[in-house]
Amino acid sequence: MSVHFAAARCTTRSPLARILAKKPCGKPANDNGNAALAPIIDQRTRDALLHFAAHGLDAANVAARQAETAAAIEDSESYDRWLGICDALDTREAARVREASRDDYLIG
Repeated sequence: MSVHFAAARCTTRSPLARILAKKPCGKPANDNGNAALAPIIDQRTRDALLHFAAHGLDAANVAARQAETAAAIEDSESYDRWLGICDALDTREAARVREASRDDYLIG
């Protein structure tokens, strides 16, 4: 006796047909196609990423030294920029620099 396969005509009534039916693809996981969904990178983050690309894992320490140098010569604009970069890379190091510069201002 031979067995013949007869496919179901409707995928809603047959469990096998529902399993074998092709499902529509979902939305893509990346957001490359829609600029409105792309993350917005502010200037501080961009500077921190470029600084990290130039200095690698030591980038936060280099930025902290730059901030300390700027504080020593009382260049508040450079100090804020370097402290922002340091803060983006290493929050604890930036807090240490901020505390040290606050102590310098209180003493001097």
